[in-house]
Amino acid sequence: MMKRIAAAAAAMLLALCCTVPALAADGYKYSYTYTYDYWEDVRESPDAYRVKMMISTAEFEDIGGLKNPQGLFVRNRDAYICDTGNNRVIQIRLKDDGFERVRVIDSFTGETSPTTFNSPRDIYVMEDGTMFIADYSNNRVVRLDRDLNWELSFTKPTDNNFDQNAEFLPRKLVADVVGRVYVLSQNVNKGIVKFEADGQFNGFIGANKVRVNLYDQMWKMIATKEQRARMESFVPTEYENIALDPDGFFYVVTKTFNENELRSGSADPVRRLNAVGNNILVQNGAFWVIGDLEWAAGNTNLTHRGPSKFADVTVLQDDIYMVLDSTHNRIFGYDQQGNMLWGFGGVGNADGFFNNPMAIEHMGTDLLILDAGGAYGGSLTVMTPTEYGQMVYTAIHQYRTGDYDGSAKTWTDVLSRNGNSDSAYIGIGRALLQQEKYDEAMSYFKAAEDDKNYSEAWRLRRMELVEQNIVPIFIVVAAILVLPPLIRRIKKIKWEVKMFHE
Repeated sequence: MMKRIAAAAAAMLLALCCTVPALAADGYKYSYTYTYDYWEDVRESPDAYRVKMMISTAEFEDIGGLKNPQGLFVRNRDAYICDTGNNRVIQIRLKDDGFERVRVIDSFTGETSPTTFNSPRDIYVMEDGTMFIADYSNNRVVRLDRDLNWELSFTKPTDNNFDQNAEFLPRKLVADVVGRVYVLSQNVNKGIVKFEADGQFNGFIGANKVRVNLYDQMWKMIATKEQRARMESFVPTEYENIALDPDGFFYVVTKTFNENELRSGSADPVRRLNAVGNNILVQNGAFWVIGDLEWAAGNTNLTHRGPSKFADVTVLQDDIYMVLDSTHNRIFGYDQQGNMLWGFGGVGNADGFFNNPMAIEHMGTDLLILDAGGAYGGSLTVMTPTEYGQMVYTAIHQYRTGDYDGSAKTWTDVLSRNGNSDSAYIGIGRALLQQEKYDEAMSYFKAAEDDKNYSEAWRLRRMELVEQNIVPIFIVVAAILVLPPLIRRIKKIKWEVKMFHE
């Protein structure tokens, strides 16, 4: 309760200073951009992003509005919107003064049937223009060349590892550089469905762990055979969305977890999977990668109540990733170490707020958010970093490229604009650590309550102290080891001499 009162007071004070606040789901106010400190209290931040433009396809002649759009993909300066309810994909291109229509993709040419789409949910486009479209209600993924000629269909595997009683309903997908396709299917709970470039099914990747609660385990032990047969099977859950980072790793998000799992860190709502499906996402931040830490328990609107649940993820340069929260309609940014950089957004019709966000992509450091709510059946919001946001990106990039002095200076500039930024304290500390300035680094880690990095800096400082004082240490150790036996030996000799003379 005290944490909420403190957060409310801070937000009200900020509002008086002309910062535009966003109404949180439980009634008290956050500034538009915020983060959390070590004690999980809300800390206001300068805005990291601002709205650059917001468009509806109805603005383009003869296209009309969107209908239940589900998917978004960006390649270079082109954006592809899966207009699911209208059975089409809309390709638009960014120009200096906004987007222009390139084409409406609602059919293709080829030796397959049908040559139209039925509820397309997602699209992935290769550098050469090859398209993979998740044609959901046609139970297939189609591969088209850049001129919309059909090349191949990826359909339900006949392998016994794939449940033959289940339909193949591809919702989300990505493809690697050699044309292998990785699909999230509605009825598959074994992980990501993998197809080779020739269409052959090649198993599953990264199945969710089976989660069984204690009550169900005990009940199964005493239940009859008939009762056990009627009980729900303990099966892994589906992933909600998937993205591919520049290094070829999969980022996936899931919405299936309970609050205890979320608090304990066992839920892993965001995961980075390697080729064999192991989660290698680094979470060295002060808290888990779970979005909002305040869950608005008092909110009467059930739609926007409870913990953050991520609908999508996109990965920028330097392993910075953005997740789209469909509970509170917010965006959260994290660095490679799992430190929260910022959170912003909210529910509403104003610029920078969303009604029903479905997908997030990036174009450089600009963010594109597909909103299925609002007028004309949906819209696309483009957000661009502010000077503050770009400064954070610069500091991280400088560190990743070995410019530790430059990174420390840029993080210092960030800190001068936002004294609440634990990321700045940690960033300066890490840069000083690389410069072997351990005492200074420890002071910054201590300011951010970063125990992990503080311990590492202290370990390296101890090693440095040992190296600098190795000779005195050797003399002291040698004296401790040698002097007592030597003294005892001398005393014994004296005693023996004394006894001889007597």
